[in-house]
Amino acid sequence: MTMHTQAAAGRWQIPSGNAARLSALVRAVVLPVVQALLLALVPVWVAVLAMGPGAARAGEVLDRVASSHTLKVCIWPDYYGITYRDARTGRLTGIDAELSAELAKDLGARLQHVDSSFSRLVPDLLESRCDVAMFAVGILPQRQQQLRFTQPYLSSDIYGITTKSNPAVRSWADIDQPGVQVAVQRGTFMEPVMRESLRHAHLVLVEPPQTREKELMAGRVDVFMTDYPYSRKLLDSSDWMQLIAPPKPFHVLPYGYAASPADAQWLARLNQFVSDIKRDGRLARAARHNGLTAIVAP
Repeated sequence: MTMHTQAAAGRWQIPSGNAARLSALVRAVVLPVVQALLLALVPVWVAVLAMGPGAARAGEVLDRVASSHTLKVCIWPDYYGITYRDARTGRLTGIDAELSAELAKDLGARLQHVDSSFSRLVPDLLESRCDVAMFAVGILPQRQQQLRFTQPYLSSDIYGITTKSNPAVRSWADIDQPGVQVAVQRGTFMEPVMRESLRHAHLVLVEPPQTREKELMAGRVDVFMTDYPYSRKLLDSSDWMQLIAPPKPFHVLPYGYAASPADAQWLARLNQFVSDIKRDGRLARAARHNGLTAIVAP
C-alpha cells in the first residue's frame, strides 16, 4: 500500500468505539424500521402474486371501456325475468337486459352482450371475455373468493317448482323425502344450498342443453329449485306448474353485479351505477316492468 492509499484509508477509518456505537444504533433503530416496512409490504405482494400475470392493472377495465366505446356484459340468456332471449325473435328481455342498456348509456358505450352461465361466470370474467356480469348473480362466499361484487340490487329466497299432478311433492315438507328427485341448475347458488340441506332426497344437477323444466315435464325429477324471478315467469307462461314456497325464509340471498377483482376503479364505477339507479328510479321501473318489485334491495 502506498503512502497515498494509507492516508486515504486513514481518513475513512471509523474509530473502534464509534463503530460499536454505530452498529448498536443500526440494530436498535434502523433494523426494526426496515423489518416493519417489509412486513407492511407482504400483503401487497401477496395480493399482486394472487392476481397472477394476466391480472389487469388498476383502472384498466374502465380505460378499456372508455377507449373502445364498448361495454361487454356477460348474461345468461335463459334467465326468465333477468336476461331471457326469445328463441324465435332473438329479443333479449328482463330487468338486466334493461339495466345493462342503462349502464352502457351512462358510460357512453356501445352495449355488447356475451352469452355466459353460472358455471362459466368466473372464467369469463377473469379471462376478460366480458367486463361485468349482469344477470342477478348471487353473492356467495365461494364466488367472493374469486370475484368482486357490487352492492345488492335484488334479493331472493329459494322456491320449488313441481307439476300440479305430481303426487310426491305437494308442500315444502314433501321435498326432502326418500325417493324424491330434486333438480337444480348446475352452478347456481341453489346447488351448494340444497346439497347442504337435503338429508333424504336425491339431488340432480341439470346443465345445458337439458333444462329443469324439460326434466320435470319428462318425469325424471319431482321438483326443481329456483328463485323468485325464474318462478314468476314460469308460472306466467305455463299452466301445468305449481309453486312450492317455503313456510318461512329458507335461504334469502342478495344479488349483485360481478366483476374481476383486478380493477377497483371499475368496481367503484359499477357501485356508483347501482346507487344511481336506486336513487333515480331506474331500478324500480325495470323491476316493475318484469314483475320483480317484491325483491328489489333497499
